[in-house]
Amino acid sequence: MLKQILSKLPRKSLKPDSDKSPRVDSARSADSPRAAGRSNKPHGGSSSAAKRASSSAVFPASMVSGIEPLVPFKDVPNAEKMNLFVSKLSLCCVTFDFTDPSKSSADKDVKRKTLVELVDFVACGTMRFSEPAILAICRMCAINLFRVFPPNYRASGGGENDDDEPLFDPAWPHLQLVYELLLKFISSSCIDAKVAKKYIDHSFIARLLELFDSEDPRERDCLKTILHRIYGKFMVHRPYIRKSINNIFYRFVFETDKPNGIGELLEIFGSVITGFALPLKEEHKIFLWRVLVPLHKPKSIGAYFQQLSYCVMQFIEKEPKLASIVIRGLLKYWPATNSQKEVMFLGELEEILEVINMVEFQRIMVPLFRRIGCCINSLHFQVAERALFLWNNDHIVNLIAHNRQVILPIIFSALDRNVQSHWNPAVVNLTHNIRKMFLEMDEKFFISCHNHFKEEEAILISTGEKRKEAWKQLEHAASLRPVTGNTAVLVS
Repeated sequence: MLKQILSKLPRKSLKPDSDKSPRVDSARSADSPRAAGRSNKPHGGSSSAAKRASSSAVFPASMVSGIEPLVPFKDVPNAEKMNLFVSKLSLCCVTFDFTDPSKSSADKDVKRKTLVELVDFVACGTMRFSEPAILAICRMCAINLFRVFPPNYRASGGGENDDDEPLFDPAWPHLQLVYELLLKFISSSCIDAKVAKKYIDHSFIARLLELFDSEDPRERDCLKTILHRIYGKFMVHRPYIRKSINNIFYRFVFETDKPNGIGELLEIFGSVITGFALPLKEEHKIFLWRVLVPLHKPKSIGAYFQQLSYCVMQFIEKEPKLASIVIRGLLKYWPATNSQKEVMFLGELEEILEVINMVEFQRIMVPLFRRIGCCINSLHFQVAERALFLWNNDHIVNLIAHNRQVILPIIFSALDRNVQSHWNPAVVNLTHNIRKMFLEMDEKFFISCHNHFKEEEAILISTGEKRKEAWKQLEHAASLRPVTGNTAVLVS
């Protein structure tokens, strides 16, 4: 069986200094006719020589140990364990077709047990990894993980359809072990980061980022943890990782609107933002305005809203003057027809207003409360309720009380219309409470606003009556004209 497995290793030589990792589909069958044909050929020479020749198809000759890959680590001396490690990695470079569970089941089991051994060996952390071993593990992970995903036939905007079940990769039992091995390897104190960065390079990171498009949430969660560890361990790669993630966000907002991986990437950025030094660099402020704020635009925002809101709040807590910039962005991308998005935006607004200072609040309070006034009058009761709940926050009430001379005239008409005509009793009760709150703040000014509102209402009624009268006169004048030829006739 071992000869059959090793004979299936790819024959194509891979250069160790290649910048590109091999792209291999995980669904590719290892027992294809071509592979089967190779396995039936006589190998000639000793079995160790055959294994060495097979392994050299994937690994450089200097890395091939010639040790039996199925031998347990405990049965070889310490001096040979790293060579055995490389041999076992070579064995795991064979990929299988997992769409058919009955196909190559024995070989799959051998590979799974070998991967478990490798994970345990790396987790022990007793030996420092040589450069050939680092190259070997990077290539093995590349062969198993980097693959092309099949097309997704679901409608775009997956965050809208809560009934959609996540799609699970049938190869996950092996993929999970490979991800666990890669994570423990990167986290290990036994690797030299200066050597490892030559193989965990920009090309490797770019291919990892492509995997965030996976439909399997388990895979995306593993990728999130691994990429975060890479970001922490390899400082030289940090600008490239940030730039690459930015490009993914741009492509999502302006092209694909497919939210796979967006939430996980935002989680990574959430912890990255926490580590930003003060004062914030211009690069980071540009990221807030050009990336995080436009991420409020897609209709699938529900799939990643919590992570996005957390990132935004991290920026504002570090530099409070950014609050007014974020609120202007929210007003720019405010949903016109999506009530659920409005409720989410109002929730985020409350979080921002809870930490905003008076100066920044005064900069945006006029456009902000015009929008809040529209939300108060919304026929969707959840939107109206969420807007009125802002007055339950003591800090926001304090900001409003200090600026009531500007804010009350803006929203007074919205409050009065709710009291007069809103269909939902809960919204009417909340509106009554807020009117009472304003009355207690400044009774004289409240009465003044009420009188001014009545005057404006009277003017609007008068203007409406004049308009109706003008139309009546036009209709009367038109009815007196004789009908000739193709002249249009007004029918009352």
